[in-house]
Amino acid sequence: MKSDTRCYAARVENLTAATGFVAACADQFGLAGLAKFGLLLALEEAFVNICSYAYPEGPGLAEITCTGDGDAFVLDIADRGRPFDALSLPEPDTTGDLMHRAVGGLGIHLIRRFSDSVSYRRDNDRNILRMVFRAPRGGDVTSTQC
Repeated sequence: MKSDTRCYAARVENLTAATGFVAACADQFGLAGLAKFGLLLALEEAFVNICSYAYPEGPGLAEITCTGDGDAFVLDIADRGRPFDALSLPEPDTTGDLMHRAVGGLGIHLIRRFSDSVSYRRDNDRNILRMVFRAPRGGDVTSTQC
């Protein structure tokens, strides 16, 4: 099991560096196509949420760990911000008219849809969101049903 970790100041302007790090790790693991797209989209949603909500009293850090574990690519994103389990939020209503839908909730919806599994835990005063991505068997696909 190979693992690599980077810490970034939880500021949106660091998203590009965080994305570059995770993309390079995914490339080394061999994750490509739709699985890699989903990984990077999930990273963006989780990272921006940390930047926007985890540290209301001042600056903080986002710790990103990439792990290749057999056939799974595991992405852990941790922060020491206020406790918050985004997975406890209900699924948003995606069936109604766009003009009448509640604002928010689509980021975690996308994380749930694109990762093969996602979990949250609070450990040692840290929020840890774990997302698992598996490379498709028999080649990558070009589309998915959302």
